[in-house]
Parts: sequence; C-alpha cells; structure tokens
Amino acid sequence: MQNKGQNTNTPARKIAVIGSGFSGMAAAALLAKAGNNVTVFEKNEMTGGRARTFSEGGFVFDMGPSWYWMPDVYERFFQKFGRTSADFYDLKKLDPGFAVIFGNAELIDIPGDFEEICALFESMEPGSAAKLRKFIAEGEFKYEVGMQDMVYKPGHSFTEFFSLGLLQKALKIQLFTSFSSHARQYFRDPRLLALIEFPVLFLGAMPRDTPALYSLMNFSGLKQGTYYPMGGFGKVAEAFQQIAESEGVTFRTGQRIEKLEISDGTIRQIRANGMLQNVDAVVGSADYQHIESTLLDPEYQMYPASYWESRTFAPSCLLFYLGISRKVDKLRHHNLFFDEDFGQHAVEIYKDKKWPTKPLFYVCCPSKTDPSVAPEGCENLFVLMPVATGLEDPEAIRERYFTLLMDRLEKFAGVPVREHIIFKRSYSVSDFKGDYNAYKGNAYGLANTLMQTAIFKPKMKSTKVTNLFYAGQLTVPGPGVPPAIISGQIAANELLKSLN
Repeated sequence: MQNKGQNTNTPARKIAVIGSGFSGMAAAALLAKAGNNVTVFEKNEMTGGRARTFSEGGFVFDMGPSWYWMPDVYERFFQKFGRTSADFYDLKKLDPGFAVIFGNAELIDIPGDFEEICALFESMEPGSAAKLRKFIAEGEFKYEVGMQDMVYKPGHSFTEFFSLGLLQKALKIQLFTSFSSHARQYFRDPRLLALIEFPVLFLGAMPRDTPALYSLMNFSGLKQGTYYPMGGFGKVAEAFQQIAESEGVTFRTGQRIEKLEISDGTIRQIRANGMLQNVDAVVGSADYQHIESTLLDPEYQMYPASYWESRTFAPSCLLFYLGISRKVDKLRHHNLFFDEDFGQHAVEIYKDKKWPTKPLFYVCCPSKTDPSVAPEGCENLFVLMPVATGLEDPEAIRERYFTLLMDRLEKFAGVPVREHIIFKRSYSVSDFKGDYNAYKGNAYGLANTLMQTAIFKPKMKSTKVTNLFYAGQLTVPGPGVPPAIISGQIAANELLKSLN
C-alpha cells in the first residue's frame, strides 16, 4: 500500500526504526509521511518506551513520564499532521501545578496562575515577586531562542550557530553561566531556591554544573503551567502511535534487534529475532550506547567504552507503583518531598554515586485529577527517588528505601498508607537495563552540563555508517519527553536530506 505523501516517481525506501519511544515514533511518522516504508521494531511487548503503562486491579499506572510541560512542543508536532492534542486526549491544566513539602511537614502549593506564584514568592521573601518576574522573563527569552532557533538543529558543528548568529545570543541566554549562581542572584530563601532548582536535579545535573540556559524550564513550569493528559501519559504515547500508523508505519513488538549487517560502510540488513530483513536506512532511537556496543562491529563504533564511562548521566530512579485502598487527602497530583538536604542528595547522585543518605523524593497521585486511573475510593501512587546510575539494586535495598520513604510520606499525610496497599511493584536500575538496554540503568539520558549540550552530545548521524541515524535522550537535544519528540523530528529530517 502506498504511504500518504509518497512521491510516485520515487520508490519507497525501507527504513527501520529501533525503539518505539517518543523519539522513535516521531521519526517514524515523519519518515512515512515523506513516502517511505517504515517499520518500528520494539523489543518489549508494548510500544511507548519509557511511557509504557500497565494495569492491575482497576489501577492504571504510567511507568515513566508524568510531568506534561512545554505543551507547544506537542502541538507543533501534531500540527505537522493536521491534528491537535484535543484529537487524542483531554489536556487539563493543574492548579496547584505541584506542591512542595519541606521540613516540619511545611506544604507549599504552587498555584497554576503565575501572578499567584509571584504573590507566594513575595510572602516567602519580600521583594522576590519582582525578581521572579524578571527571572521568568529571561527564561521566556531563552525558551524562545532555545526552542525555536537552537533545539531543532542537529548539533553537527558550530557552523549551525554561525548561520543563525546564535553565538551572539549565547551570552544573553547564559549558556556559559552556572544555573546555581544565576538563581542565587535572584533568591536567597532556600525554599525558593529548591523550587527553582528541582527540575535541574531531577532531569539534569548538579545545578552548579548546569548552564543557566535551562531556566527556560522554569518558564515552562511556572508560567506556561503544568498539565495532565486525562487517562494518563500513556494516552500521549497512543496518540503518537496512531499518527504514525495513519501514515502507514508498521509496528512490530517483541522484536529484539540483534545485529546491523553492514557492507561497504552501509547497513544492508537488520537481524531481528534471528531473521534478516533488508533496509535502506536505520534510525536508532533505542539506547545509543547499546546500539553502538552491541549491534555494531568495533570498526563502526564512534564512541569507545571510555567515552561513555567519562560522561555525566542524569539520574536513574527507584520507583514504586502503589495501589491504595483509601484516599490520602493531603497529597496533591504532584508532590515534591524536599524535607531533606537538596545539596547532599545531588552530590550522592552525581559525584559520590551511592545510595542516598537522606533522599529527596517525588510522589505522583494522578487519581486526584483522573478517576479513571484508580477504583472508586482508592489512590494511584507513583513514588520516585532519583539515584545514581550503575548502582546494584537488590530487593533488600529497595525495601529499605521503601520503608524510609513510606515513613516520611505517612508522617506528612497522617495516614497509615502501608496498611492500605493492595498493589505494589518496584522498578529500578536493573529494570531500566533489562527493559531498555539503558547504559548503567540510566532513566533520563545524559545530564545537561555545558560540555554535554548541543554539539557536545553524541552525534545524531553516524560518521562510520552512511545510513545510520540516532534519536533519543543520549543525543540532541537531551532528556525529557519534549526533547525526545524534537530529537525524532531532527533525525527524520537528517535522514531525508541524506536520501536526496
């Protein structure tokens, strides 16, 4: 069957996409729209990558992403296919957007309205409302430059930035300034600093090692707002699959890619589950390091083991999916437990690399917003503790931290949560390795340090294999769902250019 948009004068190329996360599905949809014969190969039995879901006893759990920021990135992708998010799911703005719990069970709700956030800041630190407006205005400028001028570039070389005059903007967007020092020019109250720095800790690196460019995330979180797709994040993954399939993409689950068969520097075939299939090009949206080290012979690998060992990775996680047979009134939809020292936990993720002494953690309770994800009268809890990559995670350690986290959660909530658990599942470093071939069990990819930004990330186009392109969180632009969506689009465009 001829794909939509296919030029009948050009034979359709056979393109294989490895992995069905957001980057893989975005790339597949665009490649098929351009008239190619695209097949997505997924090793797991369900599509969606880290955005998979599972159901148990009336509970529906999102396994990975839960924060819906940067809504314009999703809409821009949907618009390429004449669609909007409303065609697939109901997007609800959360109010409060999230809550932060500090020491002594101090709860601070972050309102959905920006002016109310400014008033909240002012009440905590006189004079900070005006500073927040200036800080967020700067973040908005960075967002516009970063998300329009910079982020859709493939990161091949500096020349991409020369052509746009972006190097002149580099100082203004504070690419070379520390996020930590930037934030401290505006705020002194440690609670406000924690509010500003938490996206960096959970998705990036030590705030002092992260460029101040990433205050664009604060603009998105505090000014654009925090959203939730009704039905859960799995609905977003379903939307991407539906778009891809409408363009003619074939999805094949339970298909483990074992080898990329190369002749004269070009992939001719892929070996999946012992079967060879001819291809004209490949997009690798699975773990970059896994593709290089496992699917390619050494002469076709761009980055040796020492390269990956030297990289700074964003955290892995210890996760608990919990079904609770009662309501937990004090919880909001998103709850950040910052009742211990932020700096110490950051050091133990990025520098010391050990199981944390007094961890921060996050609790998502989507049943506060969405009755479809839990039986009536119950709560759906997703508990996440960031941890260093590469740790051993036996059941005894998982249980030790479960006890620690539940002690703190119950103290805050005033409810014996553990007595009401009717479903429990843990997920951590070894699971990320097993399910996603994630290097050292990373959950989010490479940290957003200066020397791992833009052209300093692993290259999107292989320099050793003519028809191999990479997408996903280990290449440009970086970790998170919106960057993954963008990464898939860039990879597709680069591959299409190579075919012309």
